[in-house]
Amino acid sequence: MASAKTSCTEDNLLCSICLDVFRNPVSTRCGHNFCRTCITKFWHKKQNYNCPTCNHLFQTRPYLQVNTLLSEMAAQCRTSVQVKVQPCVEPAEVPCDVCTGTQLKAVKSCLVCLISYCQTHLEPHQRVAGLKKHRLVEPMDRLEDRMCKKHNQLLELFCMNDQFCVCQICTETDHRFHHAIPLKVEYEVKMAKLGKMEAEVQQMVQERKQKIEEIKDTVKRSKADADREIADGVQVLAALMRCIEKCQDDLNKMVKERLKSTEKQAEGLIKELEQEIEDLTNRSSEVKQLSHTKDHLHFLQAFRSLKNPPPTRDWTTVEVRPPSYVGTLRRSLDQLEETLNMEMKKLCNDAELKRVQQYEVDVTLDPDTAGPSLILSKDGKQVHDGGVRKKLTDNPKRFTQCVCVLTRQSFSSGRFYFEVKVKDKTQWHVGVARESINRKGAIRATPETGFWTIKFSKDGLAFNDKLYVYVPMRAELQKVGVFVDYDEGLVSFYDVEARVHIYYVTGCSFSEPLYPFLSPCLHEEGTNSAPLILSPVNQTD
Repeated sequence: MASAKTSCTEDNLLCSICLDVFRNPVSTRCGHNFCRTCITKFWHKKQNYNCPTCNHLFQTRPYLQVNTLLSEMAAQCRTSVQVKVQPCVEPAEVPCDVCTGTQLKAVKSCLVCLISYCQTHLEPHQRVAGLKKHRLVEPMDRLEDRMCKKHNQLLELFCMNDQFCVCQICTETDHRFHHAIPLKVEYEVKMAKLGKMEAEVQQMVQERKQKIEEIKDTVKRSKADADREIADGVQVLAALMRCIEKCQDDLNKMVKERLKSTEKQAEGLIKELEQEIEDLTNRSSEVKQLSHTKDHLHFLQAFRSLKNPPPTRDWTTVEVRPPSYVGTLRRSLDQLEETLNMEMKKLCNDAELKRVQQYEVDVTLDPDTAGPSLILSKDGKQVHDGGVRKKLTDNPKRFTQCVCVLTRQSFSSGRFYFEVKVKDKTQWHVGVARESINRKGAIRATPETGFWTIKFSKDGLAFNDKLYVYVPMRAELQKVGVFVDYDEGLVSFYDVEARVHIYYVTGCSFSEPLYPFLSPCLHEEGTNSAPLILSPVNQTD
């Protein structure tokens, strides 16, 4: 937008709104002149009509008529006006409301005129006495929205009672009994709340992103579990197929051997019969030949030398009985079923043990929980009964009478597995216990009291419940595996060396941390002095 640099005479031909030489100048009743476009735009959407120069208020919108003389003078001097170019307004800046054509950047806003001015159009407010009284502020966009609709004053206060912006006159009239504070103060309060809200939203976003990652991780682990399950299934079924194929081969072999035996017997009898037929045929030939002799002497002499008849068997009782296959297939299938059951149990146990061993945890024994007679190794992996009660400091975590100990580590979710070496022991007690168990005096270790354990003694192997549940043993236990699925409420025990399942408990309700539990039991004058050992998992066992 252009601005004019003129002489004093030319100053009188400039519109005080656009600061350019008049175009279609009109005069108000107060004697001031403006471009028709400028004054029309100035009064647009206003309820009160005032003079931009002297602020004289008109009761009704004045009728505007072009000042012919002033228009002619303006036309003559327009060619002598010098133009100076200013920077155009940027998208994020407040534009000058007076500029026509290309809008320039506003440098001030007038709260009386409700117009924003560039440096050129601001000049009358800095020069004219009446305009100097106007309140100028930093450029503001949409000035009409910043003004009180009722009092035409700047909204610069905030009513705390009604929670909206008011002007100074509002606080002296409708809101005179309300608590009003400067907008800046309320702005800072609201900005602080906004910052807190933003932090809370970001926290919620992060929590949900984390939950997404957890879900993805669960799906990933589920896929890995599914792949492993399929692989184990293929391995088990392949082994079972081999058993079936072997059963089929054995059946074929047995049937063929029976058939071969029958064929061999028949072959021998046929050979013997053929030999007798040959001998008898020869005998028949000799007899027939002799029967044709007419010479009495020769006949009698030859008859005396006739060979004795060849020895023959009484074939009336001889027969070849076909082998009976009745029951052969049934016996074969019974044997297959037994083999499959044994093999399936073995393979499933082995696959299951491998699966739970994936959840191995590294745990160490907590000396603060150990009974007074127990001796722990320095690495916290072994424990045995020393036979002598030590005087120890009172600790609420310690078992005061029982030869028991817990680990330092506890588990409140997910799955975990650990192994305990029990070789060379005549008594032991292994499993898990909840945090709130009774540790003072004698205790009864059952699920009801917070223990899920198995116990070995001279009476055998049993799960500790209200009544002992005895479990059959194939061989002497050397290493026991303990698996817990906290969320599913499952506790399961394994014979690691034999790679078979011992016992499991389902439907457990866990609501607090679980600790691995070990009791080497009393040393019994040395017969049970071997330690219980927390052993690392070796999947090649």
